[in-house]
Amino acid sequence: MGEREQEVMRKAQELCQQSPDWVTFFRSVLGVGGVVRETFKTPEELATFERTTEYAELQLMMARLRERGDDASSKEPTRVITVRLPQSLHESLRLEAHERRTSMNKLCISKLLQLIDNQLVPVE
Repeated sequence: MGEREQEVMRKAQELCQQSPDWVTFFRSVLGVGGVVRETFKTPEELATFERTTEYAELQLMMARLRERGDDASSKEPTRVITVRLPQSLHESLRLEAHERRTSMNKLCISKLLQLIDNQLVPVE
């Protein structure tokens, strides 16, 4: 593990020990202006970091914080997005949420927080 990765992990673990809600952790560590984006400034550096075990550990930290079920929306304004999707995809998401015993909102947020390979995102 390099020096920059160690520093990111130290700061993330320090914050995690304070038991923040997941939104605070995301904003401070992975969000715009967070420690990860401030440390790995170029898209290439960020993409390289996102393939490390340290990044995977950050994702696990956030998942554990999300499991607590804190109402993070009271600490930061929420925004609504409208996503147009085929009915079959909507039905699949609804079924998956039901099978996982969670809401579609929580399932979709979980999916949005996951790393996506650039090759899987169509270019407009």
